[in-house]
Amino acid sequence: MGCCSGRCTLVFICSMQLICILERQIFDFLGYQWAPILTNFVHIITVILGLFGTVQFRPRYVTGYAAWLVLWVTWNVFVICFYLEVGDLSKDTDLIMTFNISMHRSWWMENGPGCRVTAVTPPPPWAPEDHRYISISGCVLEYQYVEVAQSSLQIILALAGFIYACYVVKIITEEEDSFDFIGGFDSYGYQGPQKTSHLQLQPMYMEKKRNEHSPLR
Repeated sequence: MGCCSGRCTLVFICSMQLICILERQIFDFLGYQWAPILTNFVHIITVILGLFGTVQFRPRYVTGYAAWLVLWVTWNVFVICFYLEVGDLSKDTDLIMTFNISMHRSWWMENGPGCRVTAVTPPPPWAPEDHRYISISGCVLEYQYVEVAQSSLQIILALAGFIYACYVVKIITEEEDSFDFIGGFDSYGYQGPQKTSHLQLQPMYMEKKRNEHSPLR
């Protein structure tokens, strides 16, 4: 019962992770955030493997999923520090999130709740010709806080997934060990059904025949 409850909870957590990360992946694609796109893709694959391992009783897959969650938490903590500009980090740099390929920012910067985008004309001389120079105002929630909220949600789900993944691996391993102990996986301990004969064997008696031609004594 404990294993079933733990597995069901871990399946639910993995499902929630997939839903949340797919939503995040869509908006990262719209904002051309290449570093988060690649990291999200690895996370999606790992969560699917963890889900498969949980359903199919594969502790190695669940262990790999738990190990990845440690890296995933570290990445999301970095994202939070990046958008809150902790230390020397700056959310206006293009190197970290877009690999310096473009000048795009988070999709929520222009499309956040209540944001009004106004094109600035004429654009400043330093603005590239293929980019527009805009002014954003009236946002109810700034885009950096939306990104921080998404990363915080991922951290919470990852911590819950890590705890239940360790619990499920422990339970599955204990069940496999107990099954090995009683010979569940021993090939030599299995004997197939034996055929029974309908003929009942009767004891046979041999009687020494007396030689009639032997002389009497």
